[in-house]
Amino acid sequence: MSNVGEQKATTVPHVIKEEVIAAGKWVKLEKTTYVDPSGSTRIWETAKRTTRATSNCDGVGIFALLKKTLHKDSVVLVKQFRPPMGCYTLEFPAGLIDENESAAAAALRELKEETGYQGEVVAVAPVTCLDPGLSNCTTAIVMVNINGDDPQNIHPTQQLEFVDVVLLPLNDFQNKIDDFMKKENIVVDSKVYIYAMGMAQALSKPNELPVLKQ
Repeated sequence: MSNVGEQKATTVPHVIKEEVIAAGKWVKLEKTTYVDPSGSTRIWETAKRTTRATSNCDGVGIFALLKKTLHKDSVVLVKQFRPPMGCYTLEFPAGLIDENESAAAAALRELKEETGYQGEVVAVAPVTCLDPGLSNCTTAIVMVNINGDDPQNIHPTQQLEFVDVVLLPLNDFQNKIDDFMKKENIVVDSKVYIYAMGMAQALSKPNELPVLKQ
């Protein structure tokens, strides 16, 4: 343990080399040798996708809102069995970006494949990391609006057999997720739940401004 007041190291941390330990069709494990801020050389085990091409973004997560006349907005989620978790999960629709494909195009393609819905992209977030202590995997969150009055979205046809579409109301998102978790043995993706918590916080007192006592 360093003493209080001791001058901190100024070494810029950087990776020295990356060596493949094991590789499969979709994922590989690497031994990453790097220099930490104190100047010490260390080893880290890193999981990486084998599918990343020229883009620095592996895939997209899709925040899709289903909008229908005289109906409250619903968030489109997918329920599917995830072997690494050993159970079903509740997630935003998502998928990998193909070579020479934009995040927006990938989002619309994956949304159609997983849910059957066709939508319109309204926003694309910057590239963000997913689990930086484990992997270099990155994603772009894409916001999509779905016109529920459009005939093609009234009875959407999925292209994936083992994915269930779940619609939950945006205005009571967190409570409905909590109810869903009580009824089923399911794990909710952290991106979904943190969004639900943020919505609950935003809607609790949306117009209240802090007032300091004199």
